[in-house]
Amino acid sequence: MDLRYGINPQQAAVAEAVAESSPVAVLNGRPSYVNMLDALNSWQLVREADRALGRPAAASFKHVSPAGAAVSGPLDDSVAELYGLRGSAVGELAGAYLRARDADPKSSYGDFVAVSRPVDRGLAELLTGLVCDGIVAPGYEDGTVATLSGKKRGSFLVLEADASFVPPRWENREVLGWGLPLVGDPVALPAQLPQRADGGVLPPSARDDLLLGLAVLRYTQSNSVCYVKDGQTLGIGAGQQSRVDCTRLAGAKVDTWWLRRHPAVRSLSFTEGTRLQDRINWQIRFIDSELTDDEQRRMGEALAEPPGTALTAEERRHWQDRLSGVSFASDGALPFRDNVDHARRHGVSYLVEPGGSIRSGEVEQACRDHGIVLARTGLRLFHH
Repeated sequence: MDLRYGINPQQAAVAEAVAESSPVAVLNGRPSYVNMLDALNSWQLVREADRALGRPAAASFKHVSPAGAAVSGPLDDSVAELYGLRGSAVGELAGAYLRARDADPKSSYGDFVAVSRPVDRGLAELLTGLVCDGIVAPGYEDGTVATLSGKKRGSFLVLEADASFVPPRWENREVLGWGLPLVGDPVALPAQLPQRADGGVLPPSARDDLLLGLAVLRYTQSNSVCYVKDGQTLGIGAGQQSRVDCTRLAGAKVDTWWLRRHPAVRSLSFTEGTRLQDRINWQIRFIDSELTDDEQRRMGEALAEPPGTALTAEERRHWQDRLSGVSFASDGALPFRDNVDHARRHGVSYLVEPGGSIRSGEVEQACRDHGIVLARTGLRLFHH
């Protein structure tokens, strides 16, 4: 299959099936090289999360890593208000996707959507009002492909995944004339997560969150870490050379996610006609509190009235101290205790990592110091 273009528009690219059957079929649109990478990685993530937790899963992918992922669950009031859904019935699949997108809605603008169950009318109609590039799912209810195909002047990508597809044992990549065959990772995640951990027993909700975190990391560019609570990611740090930079980057996203629930942010009143994504972006810029002069002017034009309350440093600390019960997962061993110290600042109560670093004892002590329950899998989940 000829792809629309490669990683960049100046590069030609094709997609070639290397097995007897294909893992995905194109129902509408013409994918690019990165679209295919997003679709294939995101489909594996949601399928694995669904199998591990037994609940519909969704992911929002950008640049070959998830901006957010979640399983089905209730929408909190801030999400329902943002999308005009308070008092409305939201299906499990649409709810899972909204929870996934809410982790980092600024980054999810123009994302690739993946869901683990067949697309229903509720999700299809929801997506018609959001900016996204395509979707991959294991099936589509009657009429939903036509609904989705109308997006982006008919170019919206609709891909159908074969849920029964068994991947080849070997994957092969070619770089600069070298073939790099690699055996696929066959290890099932639930079997690797211990029932007991250092610091206490993992409650079922925390165990589910840690499993979701591990599924996310398996398909996120390394180094990577993930914060999860109540079946949804709050912050994902991907592709950093330093693990503590991942921890801090993802932690900053957690802070933004939590501060978006602050009454001062939720009470921002926008002028009629302000687009959904603009409201989201201005909420986040208000939280950042470092607006340029031009942004100050444009935000003033977008708001129907001035903000009622300022988010002072003291108020931020007070609000952030209220977040707890967060789970933290790392795709590789934590090399220093600083990762634990930073993670605790973002409400982390449970932590999973492979273990095995030369300073694992220091990591264990840091968890004890902060009252964090530590689980070790012995399983590294690097993804490149």
